[in-house]
Amino acid sequence: MAQLTHLDASETLSGPPILADSVLDLPHGWTLHHGDILPAPRIAYRLVGPAAAPVVAVLGGISAHRVLVGRAGWWPEFVGAGLGIDTTSFRVLGIDYLGGVGASSTPDGKAAFPPLSSFDQADALERVVSHLNLGSLHAIVGASYGGMVALSFAARHPAKVGRIVMVSAADRAQVLSTAWRSVQRQIVREALARGDGPSGLKLARALAMATYRSQAEFAVRFGGPPVRDAERFRFPVEGYLFARGDDYVRKYRAESFLALSESIDLHAVDAARVTTPATLIAVHEDQLVPRSDIAALAGRLAGRVNLVEINSHYGHDAFLKESVLLNPILRAAVSE
Repeated sequence: MAQLTHLDASETLSGPPILADSVLDLPHGWTLHHGDILPAPRIAYRLVGPAAAPVVAVLGGISAHRVLVGRAGWWPEFVGAGLGIDTTSFRVLGIDYLGGVGASSTPDGKAAFPPLSSFDQADALERVVSHLNLGSLHAIVGASYGGMVALSFAARHPAKVGRIVMVSAADRAQVLSTAWRSVQRQIVREALARGDGPSGLKLARALAMATYRSQAEFAVRFGGPPVRDAERFRFPVEGYLFARGDDYVRKYRAESFLALSESIDLHAVDAARVTTPATLIAVHEDQLVPRSDIAALAGRLAGRVNLVEINSHYGHDAFLKESVLLNPILRAAVSE
């Protein structure tokens, strides 16, 4: 077993009981979706909630990890007692993505890391489900990249999940979004080539933040005039973007960003073969995953589909910000 990381910080005393928190060694020479071999493969997971309750897997964006609640949790306003994913009614399973932050297999900054597919994340999740003798998942709730993984799981392992809930995710990447992410990745690659990955990651994250949010929010928050200092004019939005970049560098690694950003753009699922019941949640102001892409996915899926549309000036980041709006939708979708 690999050593667990700082992500295993103690939960708040009021949090759900931790039933399992460990790292599963995957079969040696794990073959990935695109044909590459992942050496010494491993997947970290955490299961919380009441013993014997139905299990809901919860997956987020590329920065997410297995800790969902408590001080270290990435989704504490959505997962917990009485929330959208109610930890008094469900056991909740989280994983550290392959290639991401945490204790799963991830780039070490020395050797090249193979390309990852959302199918690889789905297969690793299925191994955890089997390892824990869970039988099948009651549901998978996935937001952003996590929604892509949820769809891939339903396509690859339909007998292992009862329903999927996808927030701001589709069956393939929007080409304009791929264009933005391609520039972000090149910024990081060139910085790594100079031996300064963090500076590239900061700029890539700053650029990404401009795509996560909506025009309306930026106009309200940062529409003031620029301020001139001894060097140049500085625009109000600059401080926000680069502060978010600095914060990201403290929590994430350039090599992991490259691996999972690319995985988003490699995502492609034949939706016509997916029969699992699905709830799709689209945000009208989302620039990265437009409402039209999610509506088109709803038309291609072979199973029962419920398409829910919301408005949020947070755009793609609505899944992190709109707890009041989304919790009732998630609760209904998971409890069907």
